[in-house]
Amino acid sequence: MNHTMREQYEAMRRHLQQAADQWGFVLSPEQDRAVERLSLLAAELAGTGGLFRRTHPSPRNLYLWGPVGRGKSWLVDTFFDGLPGGRKRRLHFHDFFRALHEGVAQAGRDREGGHRAVDRAVDELVGDCRLLVFDEFHAHDAGDAMLVARLFRTLLDRHVTLVTTSNYPPAGLMPDPLYHHLFEPTIQRIEERMDILDVSGPTDFRRLPPPAHGSRRFAEGACLTDAGDALRGEPGVEAPRPGEAVLVPAHHRALPARAARADLVWFGFDVLCEGTTAVPDYLALVERFGTLVLDGVPPLASCTPDGRRRFADLVDVCCDRDTRLFLIGADPLAGLPEDSGLLRDLDRTASRLAMLRRADLAR
Repeated sequence: MNHTMREQYEAMRRHLQQAADQWGFVLSPEQDRAVERLSLLAAELAGTGGLFRRTHPSPRNLYLWGPVGRGKSWLVDTFFDGLPGGRKRRLHFHDFFRALHEGVAQAGRDREGGHRAVDRAVDELVGDCRLLVFDEFHAHDAGDAMLVARLFRTLLDRHVTLVTTSNYPPAGLMPDPLYHHLFEPTIQRIEERMDILDVSGPTDFRRLPPPAHGSRRFAEGACLTDAGDALRGEPGVEAPRPGEAVLVPAHHRALPARAARADLVWFGFDVLCEGTTAVPDYLALVERFGTLVLDGVPPLASCTPDGRRRFADLVDVCCDRDTRLFLIGADPLAGLPEDSGLLRDLDRTASRLAMLRRADLAR
């Protein structure tokens, strides 16, 4: 390791440790191994020309996986922030996939073939970046499996260093036994071309009390039992008044909201989760509104499978964008046994809901 690489390695280790100290975190052994690997990656990037020049061979790609709440996103986000400026980009799976779908659709309208459509969409999304941080990768939808496969093939064949986080080991992607075999070539490619780092540990840090100076908690949203007295004292939030119902633009559609005021939008669960909405709609809403209220929330056990999946996606999007989220109604997780197969991402959803204040649910 030359002098430049050694300096970058030590600077990144200090940066990650100081960030943990600032937030009151004590790094677990699994997280400390990730800190070491990310610091080495920072040194490798510095040793091959920094983030301003793309070289070949590029540093090894990195796939961090582990259960929810183990600090994967915090680790890679802090790593990303600690790197010097240059050709780097951080994308969330939902954002990337929405843009990828739109790019592929546009390429199709331009009469380009499927593979070329993906390549062109990736060109527009990634550009000339040298490091791509791709957060919360998963593959559950069989309809999107081949698009995801082509995406990874395209990314891994470029001289771009890819850092990915996931709740699943590569072999756990596309778990549906009817379709898993179709994704096995992509799994093999990931295992061959990426270093796999397990950051599993016994503690879900999202379920611990937040540090005294605060932490990311959906911008201090809450789970509530009703929209009356429960919302009193919540800054900028009050129940819809007669005549406030309005159509709100989402992604290529308008959705009926109970109210839309400046930075707040209020929907019923039936509209956002039991209708025909999808992740692009949620992304469009949180890009416009900083507070989202969802009322009429039932126990997830009583929802349709699509309703449960949409609810999980909505929670994911709000968490990633730190949107102030209020859920009004029943405890969504009530009645779901620990071994329930009703919601594939139940662990992640439960972990994220634990970050919301549980006002009035115990009444």
